[in-house]
Amino acid sequence: MTETQTLNKFTQIAATLLKFSLPLIFSGILQQLYNWADAFIVGNVEGELALAAVGATTTVVNFYVTAITGFTLGLSILAAQKFGSGDRRAVSKIVSTFSLILGGIFLVLAAAGIFLTSPMLRLLRTTPDTIRLAEDYLQIIFLGIPFLAVYNVYSAALRGVGNSRAPFYSVLLSSAVNVALDILFVAGFHWSVAGAAAATVISQAAMTVYLVFYSVKNYEILRFRFCKAAFVKTIFFQGCRFGLPPMLQSSVSSVGSLILQNFMNGFGTQTVAAVTTAYRVDSIIMVPMINLGSGISTLSAQDYGSGQARHAKRILAAGTCLMAAVSLLLTVFVLFSGGRLIALFGAEQEAVQIGSSFFRRIAGFYLVYGLATSIRSYLEGIGDVVYSSFAGIVSLASRILASYALVSIFANMVIAYAEAFSWVVLLLLYLARLFWKERGRAKKSPA
Repeated sequence: MTETQTLNKFTQIAATLLKFSLPLIFSGILQQLYNWADAFIVGNVEGELALAAVGATTTVVNFYVTAITGFTLGLSILAAQKFGSGDRRAVSKIVSTFSLILGGIFLVLAAAGIFLTSPMLRLLRTTPDTIRLAEDYLQIIFLGIPFLAVYNVYSAALRGVGNSRAPFYSVLLSSAVNVALDILFVAGFHWSVAGAAAATVISQAAMTVYLVFYSVKNYEILRFRFCKAAFVKTIFFQGCRFGLPPMLQSSVSSVGSLILQNFMNGFGTQTVAAVTTAYRVDSIIMVPMINLGSGISTLSAQDYGSGQARHAKRILAAGTCLMAAVSLLLTVFVLFSGGRLIALFGAEQEAVQIGSSFFRRIAGFYLVYGLATSIRSYLEGIGDVVYSSFAGIVSLASRILASYALVSIFANMVIAYAEAFSWVVLLLLYLARLFWKERGRAKKSPA
């Protein structure tokens, strides 16, 4: 292959990856706007106390959400590999089996969460002036968890068969419903944080209903009946093999976030309002990197399932170049706009200054996180989900240890430095794994 042909091939792969990833990126941005809308409207209508109350629930909600998305990440990879290998019936079995299983499990867990809301928030040392509002918000939010479980199963299956547009349309609908109801319930009816939570739950239900009907109408392999045959034992075990490691890692990360939330609460209400709001901004800033990674893992999984391991490596190369460019652009954007974005949420001047300081310290490490995400996504796409989960847990442990070890030096900014350190650890672990796997393949290949 000539140099020109190689460049053309690289460009084609990059274009395909970008085309597939853009709807995922837009979907991710819109999903983050759920929290943005809640925080923005609550903060500006009800004030900083209500804003801090909503922020104080973030880690609890994320414990549930990341468990769902972690497991369905594995399902997406499994569906992509099955689809790439031509086994389309398996995709149907994945949807039927795990819609029933995950929907039922998270219905029970959501009910448990409603009854345990107060003890959880007290365990997190939620500040006394925000705990009652946080309870009102969180108990309603739990009602939407089962909808998210079913939605993510269908979204995973659609991504696996190469459709990243339908989840975007469903999230677009949900975002419009959420913003309209936020304005009505909070600004119009003055239902405070409870109104914001109700708007979120209704919009999540609308998103799920839309995606299920779209899937059933357009894909015969995604249709099933609620009967005994809907549960397939072999698919259940395969799905668990792919889904449990990232779910475990996500759940451990969420527990770690609870520890870090408890740690952060010790700095007082203004730091909580500043940093949780900064994380809301940061979460949407990170969406392009995270969902470009989802594109890399899905396309790599399809190639791996069809026996095209070499092409999967080309996806890694193209994806890494795109990831580096995106990371650097986001770094520049955050350095210039981070503080202004925090101010939009109604935070007071001191909180804005704390948030701006946080961004000045963390933004320089976006490239490190982006490169780690690219390599992780490739490894997950070729089925190496166990190591990926192990690396995520080690990275989290390093972040917690750094937070407590360095707090006397950096005070509340240790939150930023500890996270940046954990990203460096993560990148080194993934580079080591990639090097080890490539070295192993080289030894197996004939000279």
